[in-house]
Parts: sequence; C-alpha cells; structure tokens
Amino acid sequence: MSDSRRWGVQPGYYDVAGHWWKAPDSTIETFLEAMGADDGDPPPGPTVIVAPGRPDPGLPPGELRLEGDATIRIDGALPPDLPMGYHTFFADQPRGRSSDSSAAPTPLIVSPGRCWLPDGLRKWGWAAQLYAARSTASWGMGDLADLRRLGQWSSSQGAGVTIINPLHASLPVGGQQPSPYFASSRCFRSPLYLRVEEVPGAQQLDRLQELAAAGHALNAVRHIDRDAVWRLKSEALEAIFAGFHGDADFDRYAGDEGDSLQQYATFCALCEQHGVPWENWPVEVRHPGAAGIAPFAASEAGARRIRYHSWLQWLLDRQLRAAGRTTGLVQDLAIGADAGGADAWRWQDCMRLDVRVGAPPDEFNMAGQDWGLPPFDPWKLRSAGYRPFIELMKSGLHDGGGLRFDHVMGLFRLYWIPSGGSPKEGAYVTYPSNDLLDILALESHRSEAFVVGEDLGTVEDAVRAELTARRILSYRLLWFETTPPGSGEWPHQALAAATTHDLPTAAGLWQGSDLRAREELGISVNVEAEATLHAKIKDWIDADHDLPKAEAVERIYRLLGQSPSALVVATLDDALAVEERPNMPGTLDEWPNWRIGLPVPLEELEMSPLAQSIAAALQRVQAAEDVDAAPEAPDPT
Repeated sequence: MSDSRRWGVQPGYYDVAGHWWKAPDSTIETFLEAMGADDGDPPPGPTVIVAPGRPDPGLPPGELRLEGDATIRIDGALPPDLPMGYHTFFADQPRGRSSDSSAAPTPLIVSPGRCWLPDGLRKWGWAAQLYAARSTASWGMGDLADLRRLGQWSSSQGAGVTIINPLHASLPVGGQQPSPYFASSRCFRSPLYLRVEEVPGAQQLDRLQELAAAGHALNAVRHIDRDAVWRLKSEALEAIFAGFHGDADFDRYAGDEGDSLQQYATFCALCEQHGVPWENWPVEVRHPGAAGIAPFAASEAGARRIRYHSWLQWLLDRQLRAAGRTTGLVQDLAIGADAGGADAWRWQDCMRLDVRVGAPPDEFNMAGQDWGLPPFDPWKLRSAGYRPFIELMKSGLHDGGGLRFDHVMGLFRLYWIPSGGSPKEGAYVTYPSNDLLDILALESHRSEAFVVGEDLGTVEDAVRAELTARRILSYRLLWFETTPPGSGEWPHQALAAATTHDLPTAAGLWQGSDLRAREELGISVNVEAEATLHAKIKDWIDADHDLPKAEAVERIYRLLGQSPSALVVATLDDALAVEERPNMPGTLDEWPNWRIGLPVPLEELEMSPLAQSIAAALQRVQAAEDVDAAPEAPDPT
C-alpha cells in the first residue's frame, strides 16, 4: 500500500481533548484506491501561484500573457510588480521542435496572499435565516425583498452587517430541498427567494393578485412548505417569462456569466426532461462535454428552457444586489453540494462521488456527522487548475460585503466517510491549502469583501494560525469559549456570536428546552458538558435560574457586546427569544430542520422590545469603542 500521507490520507487525528483517534486501515485503503494512488508521488500540479514573500518559481524563458491580453517577456526572475490575476505562461520552444509540439501553457496566478480586511473593522449586525424572516408580503417564506427590508431596519439601528444563510440553488424538479447547505449548485441561487411582484412584467400578470393571496396565506403556518411556495412562484414566473422578449441588462449578465451559466441552465433544462438523478440520464447528456449537449441546447425547446433558467438567475442577481445596498451583506458558502445536483454534474471529473464528508464524533455530537456531500478529489482539482474552486470564490464574493466560509477547515482537510460507513469509520484527507487560500485572497481583494472562516470543532492550532496570517476572521462562540468576552482574551480578528444554527438558541439554552428536546429525540447528550455550559453562562451574566428568558437573552448579548471582535452578531431567533434551533444535527423528519419560520412577521420583529434592547446594547458598545479609539481633540489654548 502506498504511503497514505503522500496522497493526503491521514492515519488518524487528535480530537479537541487531545486524544488520538486512529483511522481504520480499510478506510485508508479504500480512499487510496479511489484516488488511484500507487507507490509513487502524486502528479505535480499544472498551476504556478505567485504571492508576496514566496520564492520565485524559476520559470524558463518565455512569454507571460496577462489578463486583458497584454504580454510580458520573462527572462529570469518574474518582475516584482505583476498585477493580481489569472495569467498564462508560454515557455519558449526548444530549438528543433515544431510549433505543434510545444509544451502546454502554464496557468500563473498572482495573489496578494492575504484576504482583504479593512483596518479597524468594528461592526455589529444580525444573523438571519432568510427563509424564516417573513413579512406580511412574503409568499410563505422570506425573500430578497424581505432581506432588503431587514437591511434597512438594521441600518436604521446602526448595524453594519447582515449575515444570511446560503441562498444556493436547489434542484429545479421534485421536492424542494429544505437545507440551505445541501444545494444543487453553490454558484447559483434558488428562485424560491425571488419577490415575484418585483419581477419586470409581473404587474401585467392577470392572476398575480390571486397567486399572491395564496402565497400570503402560507405565512399563517409556522413551518415553511417550500414545495407549496415553489408551485405558486413557478406558475407566476413561467407566465411572466412567456412575455419576456429580451433585455440589454439580461444580455450583459448572460455574457458575463458565460459558460458557467450556460452549463447550469442546461443542467436544469435536462432535469426537467430526464428527471433526477443525472447518473441515470442517457449517456449522450450525462456529461457536460457529451455529444448530445450541443444538439439539445440548439433545439427550440432546449434553448427556450435554458433561457428561462438563465433569466431566473438574472432576476436573482438584480434583487440580491438591491438588497445588498442597504447594509453590508455577508453571504454564506456551504462546504459542498448534492451529488445529484448541477455542480456535481458539471465538475464530475474533479469529484469523489462515492464518498461523503462530515465531522468526527465530538463532545457535542457523540455520533459524529454525515453531511451526505461528495468532496473534490484534491489531486484532480489541482490537475484542473482549480477552475471549479475559482468559480466558487468568484460567485461567493462578487457582490462584495463579506463571505462566511462554512467549515473553513475544508481548505486544509476534510473528513471523508466511505460509502456505507458511519462517521466513526472516516478519515481526514488533506487539501492544497496554500493554493486554495491564495485564490481566496485574490477574489477577496477583487471584490473588497472580507472573509469569515467558520473554524469551529476539531481545528489544529496550525490551521488557526494560518487563517490569522491570511487575515481571515475566526468564528468565536460564547457557548464554546472558556473566558468571557470582556476578559481581553478574545481576538479582534474574529466574528463573535452566542450561537449558530446548529446549536441551542439563547432562550433554548436558558430554559433547558433544547436539552429536553434532544433527549426526547433520543440524541446522545453529554449531560455534564451541558450542565457546565449552563452554569458558565449563568455565572457570566450574573443571573439566577428563574430569570425570565427575555431578560437572560438581553444580558447574554450585553455580555457578548464586550467582545473586542471586529464583528459581533445577534440572531433574529434570539431577538424573539425563540427556543427551537433552526437545525438539529443527527435528525431528519424527527425535527423540522430548516423549516421553522420566525413566530412573527418582520413588521412585528421591528417593534420587538427585546430586538431593540439587543440592538441598543450592541450599538452602545460599538459607539463607546469608537469614542475610545478617536484621536484626542486638540487643546483649544
């Protein structure tokens, strides 16, 4: 068997308590076989990446073609002032070789090495599950017009950021996937988030009022029915599209998105014709380069449906940009996508579709986690010049603001689980983190968007050190930290929060209802850890157990506001003292994961005394720090 470490398959790992867990030999052998590993070293990557402080790559004499087609002659070391971007190097041909036998061009990426991060960044804001944040104008779930309203309200309170769940596209047929982290495509967005009334041409739709009334009626049910939402919105959008005869802005958008949008829209159109999964499609369309793709796209029916799905993405882009102008918008990038979805079809040559990623067992989830998502094969990704990863970064960052990178440790290693195995049978596989971080830094600077790395769970010290050096914000949770926010030990280069969608809400923790819910669901619970957490929070906010939950939540955020972190966020669930968490890991139908709407519409949220108290507490802390940091006024004498 090949040395597993040479191919990135790790023999084991240390957990958060420092205990060593050995990976099963059978798992290691399975992964090595899947990678095509032999007794030699993996093949070298075709891409050269240049960043500050790195040694010169030592290219032979040749020509460097920059983005924009300008050229530079290379004879020796690279010039120090190369522009950031994706360039191509052509080595000179050796004498005696014909022009058609020259070596392949080499991609050369020039990166700043570190992500864009404004000096002195200090903002607070709200974290929202957008689908849950409904207004009275919503059609059964929160949409991009609701996001715009949320941003306007937040901005009026002094908030500087709004963090939302992934808006990734789901499959266009069958039941709508409730999880925002189980997408068909991470590069494109779900039409479920469109506000139909704001689509050009909607007001000419005869049945608009009737469909809108049916959509509004869905708001009366706490649990969100995405299938019902999509039936109504799809009927309206199809009817509006029937009257769409072109738009110059649409043409520009489609041209800018290029082959990526064309392939995605083609996948959606093929899904409508052949169903899912795509692995069962006719062989002539089972691959984006297959012989049947061009004829399908050229047919009248195929071209029409491809244009429809491209049109939907254009509408989403317009409405998202409008929402993003109200406050700094931080989007969320999931760690993977559905094996049966568009990304897996488009990038099947770079992925391991027979493997799933997840997380090993830990003190908060003793069974581990299986996310059901296939990973990129690190060696195939590198051989492809990282093109899929570059596209993901461009998509996630192109609107500016910020990006929350879910499970950012996946840039370093991912926990692979073999087909048919449990999370306890997995093993870590390493990734070319330097290259991936350089690409992330380049796109961050181009968009002037900061990056938040969700670095919770089993994280090596060297990983956190590298993320800090790359100017990526850490993720610090009140539930997990061992010192209070005002202790001076919380870092500035971080996002501070009380909880996340996978953990107890503030009210659920304080009331003990989250613990009871897990026990009733039969989920393994570390009772000692739960008691320690509850006692810690009780001590830090100086409260008795019988303190009303709304007051306890307010004290928790007053405490969190003492953090020196660059970003401090509160959840909308906590603004309403909601006790149910949005997602209960380890459950399927036993818990309404990703389907729980806020208990009141945005109009009532905006008047919530608790929401106003949290905002005032976080704004006061930020304002006090701004005053402390301001230069002294000159002595008037």
